[in-house]
Amino acid sequence: MDTKKTPAPNPAEADTTPADLTKAETAPAADAPAATPAPDAPAPSDAPAQTDADLDDADLDEDLADEDPAGDARPGHVGSAAFAIVSAGLGVVALSGSWVAGIVSERASVLARLELSQAADANAQIAAQFVDPWHTTAMVNGVFSALALIIATFVLALPAFSSPERHLPTWVRSVSWAGIGLGAIGVLLFVLMYFDLLLAIPKAAGAA
Repeated sequence: MDTKKTPAPNPAEADTTPADLTKAETAPAADAPAATPAPDAPAPSDAPAQTDADLDDADLDEDLADEDPAGDARPGHVGSAAFAIVSAGLGVVALSGSWVAGIVSERASVLARLELSQAADANAQIAAQFVDPWHTTAMVNGVFSALALIIATFVLALPAFSSPERHLPTWVRSVSWAGIGLGAIGVLLFVLMYFDLLLAIPKAAGAA
């Protein structure tokens, strides 16, 4: 007869099964009360939250509003631009001719013919009909060229005398330099034509 007996299982261990352990873990979670919001928490608002960028923009707008716009406004260049265009236009007119030069030239021709006597030789007639009108036309064109040169130089030199010193736009400087170039060419042509250095006065053959 076998006197050895199998030890009886511990009641606590016997009753503890994996299913019971799972129930024991999930039971407190099911019985826990639902979390309630704190009474002092503010109610949610539909308005969007203000970010740091919005605050910075608002501060910048207030600073710009406090500043004086008249004091910080940049000086205009309307006058300088107008004078630059006028100088370039005068230079073009001086080189291409104008109705003013035509009228003055015809008047000089008429006056020279009135002063011309019937006994005048061919060279005197040439001088009265052609040379005097040429010189008059050259003088009028030379005046226009000088005005273009002076105005363009004034436009380029104006920023140096302004306070505070300002800079002209690029296109205004370009037009002013064009006026200076056209004016200089016109003045040079005036000198060459008025003193008969470019084209010699025609002479009649056989005249005394």
